[in-house]
Amino acid sequence: MISLAFVATLINYLDRQSLSVAAPILQIQFHMSSVGYSRVLFAFMLAYTIMNGASGLLIDRLGTKFGYGLFVAWWSLCAILHSFARGVWSLGFLRFLLGLGEAGNWPGAVKVVAEWFPSEERALASGLFNSGSSIGAILAPPVIAGLLLRFGWRSAFVAVGSLGFIWLALWSAFYRSPAPKADAPALAPPPPLRALLHSRFVWTFTISKIFVDPVWYFYIFWFPEYLFHARHFDMASIGRYAWIPFCVAGVGSVGGGLIAKGFLKLHIPLSGARKAAVTVAAAMMTMAIPAVLVSGSTLSIAMVSIAMAGYTAALANMLAMPADVFPAGSVASVYGLASMGSGFGGMVFALMTGWLVERYSYVPVFWVFGLIPLICVSILWIFMGRLEPDSNFLKESTAVLV
Repeated sequence: MISLAFVATLINYLDRQSLSVAAPILQIQFHMSSVGYSRVLFAFMLAYTIMNGASGLLIDRLGTKFGYGLFVAWWSLCAILHSFARGVWSLGFLRFLLGLGEAGNWPGAVKVVAEWFPSEERALASGLFNSGSSIGAILAPPVIAGLLLRFGWRSAFVAVGSLGFIWLALWSAFYRSPAPKADAPALAPPPPLRALLHSRFVWTFTISKIFVDPVWYFYIFWFPEYLFHARHFDMASIGRYAWIPFCVAGVGSVGGGLIAKGFLKLHIPLSGARKAAVTVAAAMMTMAIPAVLVSGSTLSIAMVSIAMAGYTAALANMLAMPADVFPAGSVASVYGLASMGSGFGGMVFALMTGWLVERYSYVPVFWVFGLIPLICVSILWIFMGRLEPDSNFLKESTAVLV
């Protein structure tokens, strides 16, 4: 079951990365500046932010199988439609539609983890499915660059978008919800929105994501463009080398779960183990700062690789946090709402990146994305509290339902 979530995440990132790999060509063809490119990314993040607030609620109500499959079908169709883009405005509109669909991947996958795995295994399970984002990003530069150079950029969008419909056939045929144990309580109905909005965890988690997820968005959307303009790579070189940091990030995704398990074996409480693992990961993300300062491209890519592995290690633990606090029937809703912080941060930092690159260089941009994860960690330690079942939420949720 986790392999299906892994493959969906992989396809999600192939669709998402198609634009970033093709960006150097599209910027020339559509006469698109760095600021214009940032606005196209803003359109994606705006839709992603809006739908994050609804996607988890929809999946909790429609059920994992139908709800998750519906979002994959939507984003796959939108990815194919990118082949009809004729300029910056149409490209931005299609990215907006893509963002509406792609927002459903993580709430759906987190719900799969909550349904199938006990608390001590959730960080590792989350790391396993989330490593699909790294594998997708690994495959994207060589695959999409190869398709682009051989068949043109429109064919690249059609090819990767079609993969989602193959996944959908497998998902429909094989996914099932786990059979409830004989002594297990009945599954609670989807949570009322009011009860979620009164939760301290939801607000803290949402704000923390503003300062960590934009780091990943920067690398997936801007790294090929950075190599093209700042390191003077051609398209063939981007295809050969841009996948390396994402490969290392895949190791970090699984490693983050293992770090948390290591802290748990030292008899550190679950709450402390999760936060300590995220702290280690945030320290790794500061490697972005020297990455932009060194003269050699090889050393720069190596440092970016460490920073990206830090992000995926942090995310493996943060993906597991909602299930530590809320019942399985609520985690998609919780993660979807919290991911609105991710989308908001992505929008703000995307526009900031385009502005800084256009007027200055990539140096201040890398400084920003090396430092903001430390803000995320501070929020988790100072404001989140202990990761344990929220009794106040359960009482309020029951009262509202009654």
